[in-house]
Amino acid sequence: MRNKTFHLRDIILLALIAIIFGVIYYAAAFVYNGLTVLLTPVGYGPMANDITMGIWCMAGPLAGFILRLPGAAFLGEFLGAAVEMFLGDQWGAANLISGAVQGIATELGFTVTFYKLYNWLTVVLTSLFATLVTFGWDWFRNGYSHFAPHMLVIMLVVRFVSMLVFSGILIKLIVNMLVRAHVTKG
Repeated sequence: MRNKTFHLRDIILLALIAIIFGVIYYAAAFVYNGLTVLLTPVGYGPMANDITMGIWCMAGPLAGFILRLPGAAFLGEFLGAAVEMFLGDQWGAANLISGAVQGIATELGFTVTFYKLYNWLTVVLTSLFATLVTFGWDWFRNGYSHFAPHMLVIMLVVRFVSMLVFSGILIKLIVNMLVRAHVTKG
C-alpha cells in the first residue's frame, strides 16, 4: 500500500498538471465567450457556461486518477484555476473560489470510493458530484435561480454531459494511455 502523503514527485506532477490545465482553462474562456455570443440571440447564452464546464474541471480528475492521494483532485483543480488567474483571464481572483468549489466537487467522487476505486464508476461519480456541486454554486453565483424550470433541466443535463465527456471519459482515456505507456501505475 502506498503511503498517503505527498512526495516531491507528486508536488512536481501537481504543478505540471496545474500549469498545463491553467493554459487550457485560459483558452477555454475564448470558447465560452464565442458560445455565449452565438447562443444569446436564441435565448441560451447562459448555457455556454454549462457546455464548457467539463473543460474547466479536468485538472482535478487527472490529478486524482494519477496520484491517487486524498486531496490531489482538489489541489489539481485549485492550482489550475490559480494559473488561469495569473495568466490574466476575465474572471480574475474569482477563479480561486471557482477552483476551490470545482476541486471539492471532484474530490467528493474519489472520497465516496474511499480512494480505492479508480475505474469507470469513479469517472461517473466524479462527473456527477462535479455537476451537482458546480450547478449549486452557479445557482447562487450566476443567478440560475431566476431561470425557468425547463431551462434549468436542460442546463443541468448539458452540464452533466460536458462533465462526463471532458472531465470524465477524456481524462480516464488519458490516464489509461499513460498506464499503457508505463508513465504511471494502474
